[in-house]
Amino acid sequence: MIIENAKWQVPKNDDGTIVLNSEPEGIIATIDGIICSIPLDFANRHYAVIMEMVDAGTLTIEEAD
Repeated sequence: MIIENAKWQVPKNDDGTIVLNSEPEGIIATIDGIICSIPLDFANRHYAVIMEMVDAGTLTIEEAD
């Protein structure tokens, strides 16, 4: 499984700005060439692999924009 371009997904206002003091809702990442939305749940195999990669220092999750 190749995971790239991980970025936190956060709630946004109607005008597209990030809701102040909001917590991430998930992660957007490219997995094997497909853009995916991954829930923050260790029962989700993609999330578990992403967190393992982050802990190993092989993946960084970028801040939301």
